[in-house]
Amino acid sequence: MNILHIDSSPLVGRSVSRELTERVVAGILESVPDATVTRRDVALDPPAHAGAEIIDIVRYQKDEALTPLQLEERELANTLIAELQAADVVVIGSPMYNYTVTTQLKAWLDRVCQSRRTFRYTPDGPVGLLDPGKRAIVVISRGGNYTDGKQNHRDFQLPYLKEILGLIGLTKITFVIAEGVNISSEERVRALERAQGEISQIVGAMSAAAVRTQDLMKTA
Repeated sequence: MNILHIDSSPLVGRSVSRELTERVVAGILESVPDATVTRRDVALDPPAHAGAEIIDIVRYQKDEALTPLQLEERELANTLIAELQAADVVVIGSPMYNYTVTTQLKAWLDRVCQSRRTFRYTPDGPVGLLDPGKRAIVVISRGGNYTDGKQNHRDFQLPYLKEILGLIGLTKITFVIAEGVNISSEERVRALERAQGEISQIVGAMSAAAVRTQDLMKTA
């Protein structure tokens, strides 16, 4: 099993999403100790925002008379797409910033969402090109509460992630949401406990599925 672990919070040492993605990956490794992990920290090593030269590479896939920046960007995009294609499980940490994802995560998405590489256009709309068996676990952290109540209309984070990941074929997505973490220390503890409980259930189900697969392979 190959795991792609993506963090996008600029906060180190006090990030809720980082703490929870670490727990997800550690839980998977307990069940599948021979799994490989590729770490991509787009907050500490962020892709540049997509200016004109970069758009020529990632959107129009320019391949001739490239500038030094475009050569670097083509190599980076190829690397990021290869990491995504090789992963069986993609673990993404996404804190909410101004009601949506961080700019660093958006920059990563801008690199990996490429026509004819990770999705293609059809008369019926775009179709993802990633392996349909690929699984994503997305950890969302929020200072306030946006799932229910007066603030839910401000949630542009989860709907966006569903749509953009679905565009490239990541449709088997499980979301873990830790919200209200900045309301009070007590609410932060409760949010973390709920999220950790969900992660334990997710990892447990993955472990059981892995055991069943191994048993089937032994009897085949």
